[in-house]
Amino acid sequence: MSFMWSSIFNKPRLCLSPPSCRLLHVGQRASLTKAFSARDVQLFAELTGDNNPLHLDPAYASTTSFEAPIVHGVLINGLISAVLGTRMPGRGCVFLYQEIRFPAPLYIGEEVLAEAEVRKIKMSFAFIAVTCSVRDKVVMEGEVMVMMPEEQQKKE
Repeated sequence: MSFMWSSIFNKPRLCLSPPSCRLLHVGQRASLTKAFSARDVQLFAELTGDNNPLHLDPAYASTTSFEAPIVHGVLINGLISAVLGTRMPGRGCVFLYQEIRFPAPLYIGEEVLAEAEVRKIKMSFAFIAVTCSVRDKVVMEGEVMVMMPEEQQKKE
């Protein structure tokens, strides 16, 4: 016998047969926050080769509609990977699919909140809604599919 926590009601749930209990549940949420520095953006550009001056050169960025350097979209998306790989579902999950949009820019130094919420679970796959936002401004949103770690898959 073991107790497992239900994220929906925040009350312990008794599982008489632990292998049939799933650790991940529809409605479960996880998040993290981060502010990217100019050095973070520079390191990302060096690692990937994406040296677009919109991200790296304040003088160039000032001539665009953004008026200041913005964080690479894929770097923002990396926060979702961190939420999924370290918090929910956590260690051992495999990122299989994503569909993302970037409705607004993330500026260097802004603190962004990356959030994920389980919307559906089918067999060993979790379908998760994701957002990254700065206060009320959404800078990234979308849906992802992950294969859950084996210990979180429901055994029939």
